Amino acid sequence: MRRTSLVTILVFVAGVGIGYFARSAMGPLQQRYTHATDLEAIEKLHQQDVEVTFAQDQQGLLEIWDQDAVRFNQGGTTAVGKQAIGVENEKVHALYPNLKVSSYAAKYKGIQIQDGLACEWGEHEGQYKLTPESTPVSFNIKGVHLLKRQRDGSWKFAVILLSQ
Repeated sequence: MRRTSLVTILVFVAGVGIGYFARSAMGPLQQRYTHATDLEAIEKLHQQDVEVTFAQDQQGLLEIWDQDAVRFNQGGTTAVGKQAIGVENEKVHALYPNLKVSSYAAKYKGIQIQDGLACEWGEHEGQYKLTPESTPVSFNIKGVHLLKRQRDGSWKFAVILLSQ
């Protein structure tokens, strides 16, 4: 009877040791996979941002934001929540219904990802016309972006702080 208990204990301890080793060996591999997947999904958000900006797609310009997002605009105005960002976008669209973006490029640097959040530094430059007759306006904006992973694995903007 004592021998059976000793064998059971040894098998149990060996199983725990093997399980612990296997888990710790897979941890870094799993993290690298998740990090690469996150980077791909973040790049998809960046591409979506460029596409909806060029198209001035009002629904698309809203879809890139998290529900609880905050946008700190130049000039001191702040929009808190996806709905408030949508209201601001609608006001600009109502004022300039013929706004046309002729060029837009964004470069992102220093992306750090941790626990479903990502922080990055971005530089946005481009050119737009408020009306077909108006002269083109160039912009060069820098900002810090906080992104949030969504439940489906996609990413959305959670906070953007812009400066010129």
